[in-house]
Amino acid sequence: MKGNFIDNLPRIYGIYTGGFIGFIIIMAIAEQMGMSAKAIGIAFVAFTVFIYALIGYLSRTAQADAYYVAGRQVPTVFNGMATAADWMSGASFVAMAGGIYFKGYGYMALLVGWTGGYVLVASLLAPYLRKFGCYTVPDFIGTRYGGNLARFSAVVVLTVASFTYVTAQINATGTIASVALDIPFQYAVYIGLISILLCSMLGGMRGVTWTQVAQYIVLIIAYLLPVFWISNKMGAGFFPHFMLADEVARIGELEQQFGFVKNSAADLATVPKGLAGITKAHSAVNATPWAFISLALAMMMGTASLPHVMMRYFTTPSVKAARKSVGWSLFFIFLLYSSAPMLATLSKLSLIDPTLSTGIIGKSVAEVQAIDWYQNWNQANLMFISDFNGNGTVELNEFFMGGKAVVLATPEIAGLPYVISGLVAAGGMAAAMSTADGLILAIANAISHDVYYKIIDPKAETAKRLVVARVLLVVIGFAGATIAAMEIQGILGSVIWAFDFAMSGLFFPLVLGVWWKRANRQGAIAGMLGGLAAGTWYLVWVRTGGSGFLGITQLTFGIFGSAVSLVAMIVVSLMTQEPDKATQKMVDEVRVPSGKPILGKQ
Repeated sequence: MKGNFIDNLPRIYGIYTGGFIGFIIIMAIAEQMGMSAKAIGIAFVAFTVFIYALIGYLSRTAQADAYYVAGRQVPTVFNGMATAADWMSGASFVAMAGGIYFKGYGYMALLVGWTGGYVLVASLLAPYLRKFGCYTVPDFIGTRYGGNLARFSAVVVLTVASFTYVTAQINATGTIASVALDIPFQYAVYIGLISILLCSMLGGMRGVTWTQVAQYIVLIIAYLLPVFWISNKMGAGFFPHFMLADEVARIGELEQQFGFVKNSAADLATVPKGLAGITKAHSAVNATPWAFISLALAMMMGTASLPHVMMRYFTTPSVKAARKSVGWSLFFIFLLYSSAPMLATLSKLSLIDPTLSTGIIGKSVAEVQAIDWYQNWNQANLMFISDFNGNGTVELNEFFMGGKAVVLATPEIAGLPYVISGLVAAGGMAAAMSTADGLILAIANAISHDVYYKIIDPKAETAKRLVVARVLLVVIGFAGATIAAMEIQGILGSVIWAFDFAMSGLFFPLVLGVWWKRANRQGAIAGMLGGLAAGTWYLVWVRTGGSGFLGITQLTFGIFGSAVSLVAMIVVSLMTQEPDKATQKMVDEVRVPSGKPILGKQ
């Protein structure tokens, strides 16, 4: 191809998209010719992971600028796609529809918060951090406030939040790999880890960026195709989003028609860990308007605090490009987020609507247990049926399913060709891997650049710095996989905690660092460490039986942490000496949308 790589990006990814669609068609033909479901699943996961690894290898670099910020030459549309892939994690792809399925539309607060957070990113932070010209979020904190303690405090908050998040993504890759490859989850998480490291090990941010664009293409095709297909098959229209209200009303009628018998403690004791009943469970998420608002608010502030999100806007050519990139990110994220509620609705209808051939309510227990898709997911410990009521038929309180199985199992439940299930598995892997890549890279880059290079060895050569970053990638990834294998918390819960940790320690130090010249080093340190400590204390207190207050739950503890952070930062800043004139002038320059970056060439 003529021209440089950047100029040829539309053609390159156009060919890639056509090739992936061609692979889907080949797999569909192979299924018709007798290729087994297991072989199809393995082929999809192996083919896509190989492509990502190849992109990561071709993007290898020994230059610090390319490794940390992709050379700051990523076009806005492609950065929007990469950001969307980075953002639409295993939680969004695998667990979001499951959360809506089981907890009701109160979980829409997550969609509102995660999407609305980009308004804060675009208006308060992204363009100004790009103008600053930093490599990492702690790099901004350390330079804006001055001193190694401020920089190190930011690294601590970043590590806690990002590590919590990355365990959820490795959990998601392990779930998909265990089903697709038919291996135990405890081993599958390490298979997922190896896949993740192949993308980021050699190319850093440059490798991760171009891999994430490829992953976005896979995950959006994998998510939307089943939604449209199932909807059309069920008579809800080819574009079902406009029929959502009617379908939800239909579910309400069916639940009322079938009635619901509450399971006894003895019944629930026989249900495998992590599975929930088919009917909508009521939770604190949708108990009150404040519960909805507080969760959405926490997710908005968390979005604007997560370092791996901010890092994506350090890769654009200019401040203006950073702002445009946020708009493209929102568009690409909307394509999936607008479909998650529909998928949850179609999945539930497939199971409980007696007019559909896929409905199981009212059928005999033995008949349902003999269905292929039930046997597959029951073996993976993600589905369970028991005749608690003793009448030999499946009722609403007798079918249980893991939240992460809703997206992955729905194509099989709806009777689609298995090639679609393989596609969905590949999409789920792409979503989880893309986010895990960004998170592990955020932690490794922060420690290698802001702790090792800026604090421990300022004279370290580029090659040595990159060796440290790559070693950290492996160590952090292995630790994340080990924690994920313990299944301490579900995918969605871990992700929500990560947002709360991030907002507890970073939201106000970042925002006030741009918008309040009086904010100083002592105030920032108090805000970061005080906020993180307060949020963590509140989480532990509620988890160990504390009643909580002001309606703040374990899912929204970041509101408490960030409030403490704000008060501590303002009070300590006003009680101590104001920043010097040079720092205040620098803050003024950051808010000017044009001109050279504050940190010179960077």
